[in-house]
Amino acid sequence: MRAVIAIDSFKGSITSVEAGMAAAEGLRRVFPDAEAVIKPVADGGEGTVKALVSGLNGRFRTVEVTDPLGRRISASYGILPSNTAVIEMAAASGLPLLSEEERDPMYTTTFGTGELILDAIRQGCRSFIIGIGGSATNDGGSGCLQALGFDLLDKKGYQIGFGAEGLSQLESINADNVVPELRKCSFRVACDVTNPLCGDNGCSAVFAPQKGADIKDVRIMDGYLRRYADLTRQYAPAASIDAPGTGAAGGLGFALMYYLNAVLVSGADLIMSETGLKAEIETADIVITGEGCLDNQTAMGKAPICIARTARRYGKPVIAFCGAVRRGAELLNKSGIDAYFPVLRQVTTLEQAMDRTNACNNLADTVEQVFRTIKLFSGII
Repeated sequence: MRAVIAIDSFKGSITSVEAGMAAAEGLRRVFPDAEAVIKPVADGGEGTVKALVSGLNGRFRTVEVTDPLGRRISASYGILPSNTAVIEMAAASGLPLLSEEERDPMYTTTFGTGELILDAIRQGCRSFIIGIGGSATNDGGSGCLQALGFDLLDKKGYQIGFGAEGLSQLESINADNVVPELRKCSFRVACDVTNPLCGDNGCSAVFAPQKGADIKDVRIMDGYLRRYADLTRQYAPAASIDAPGTGAAGGLGFALMYYLNAVLVSGADLIMSETGLKAEIETADIVITGEGCLDNQTAMGKAPICIARTARRYGKPVIAFCGAVRRGAELLNKSGIDAYFPVLRQVTTLEQAMDRTNACNNLADTVEQVFRTIKLFSGII
């Protein structure tokens, strides 16, 4: 049997690779000679760097950058053997870096994300994979651009301040001082958000309240971003506030698209391509996937369902494992996951369930029992 194992991380518990190894252990208890191909999985959000670095023998680099409120912090990103930099913007500009009281997208900045890109350029990277989930910002990516040398200037010719409030000062934009190497760089952005920059479905209206904005702030910030977009058209005439994904990460998607010529792609599809997962699925006998929680959001295009859809094209059976199952998971059976199984084996606390050792043991034990069933009833695998 040739099993391709591609399980997303159980967030806060075990990594994608750890989950894969646990599943492989359970499989081999039943089929000792099985070939288990473990591939890292992520969807562009938390865990993307760790999944790719560990799965492709890359390395981590830690540098000092600016956090969403301008403080200096340590943040890490990955460099793959291909010299591709893998960056999660949340490492420098993410919501988890702030306390509840500190959250205010009127003042939070993406400057630190730009610093991560800049450091990777100085390390010789010219190809970038950037995950833009989990942002604390709504600055249209202006801080990121400033860190890379773009001049976003007020009426006196000074750099505008941080955050959406900084955009209220914006009078002109130019690229005279941009890092020269930037023109040689290519950017692929892992983004499953299709929201536009502005309007009722824009980043201010949909995401800013989750980051601390009130109703008044939403309206004001949307206006700031519209004016920013108008000025951007002087630099990039094709810039559109309605383009899908421009509202991702508080408008960072807009900045990456129109200032860095980035391509926004499905996070899960990007990772599958980078790791060669699609080719492995084509020659598999069975595909094992999963994540911490399976529900209706999984069915909307998260990593396990992207894997399942690929497997379906090749006619491969798919089994999924998870820590918990919630309402809507039944939709997965219509989208390519033939069966799914939660791994919890007894009533337990959340802390106990998420303990790394417990999670690995539970996953291995559940995989074992499922494949015992397969062996019992098939006899042909």
